[in-house]
Amino acid sequence: MASTTATAAEGTPREAVRPRAKGTLYRGDLGMWSWVAHRITGVLTFFFLFVHVLDTALVRVSPNAYDTVINTYKHPLMIVFELGLLAAVLFHAFNGIRVMLVDFWSEGPRFQRPMLWTVLVLWLVLIIPAAISMITRAVTELFGG
Repeated sequence: MASTTATAAEGTPREAVRPRAKGTLYRGDLGMWSWVAHRITGVLTFFFLFVHVLDTALVRVSPNAYDTVINTYKHPLMIVFELGLLAAVLFHAFNGIRVMLVDFWSEGPRFQRPMLWTVLVLWLVLIIPAAISMITRAVTELFGG
């Protein structure tokens, strides 16, 4: 068994085997990074929903505690977290549509890279104006205006 593996490895051309970058586990292909970003944004969105359910449940337990939490959310610094949430949800939604197309459309795998670039462009087109608007609002509320 070992001899066939060694023979098969000897028969492969050197160009076909890409060396791994020193100190990294992954090769850094764009598809791998979209997979990582999809998982991270999904987890972040899940934790937001979890916290949202908990803070909304406070209204039943203690209306005063609920009001305190809501007042904390009104601080201008929280706008930065809202922007992060918006960025995560937008990327996760667009990339999720891309993943479904790759999985269920017969031509999906062939077009997965252009679809990923489309996701990134759509995400940027929507997040840049939102970021400008939200950060402007945060700075105005924080420093007066």
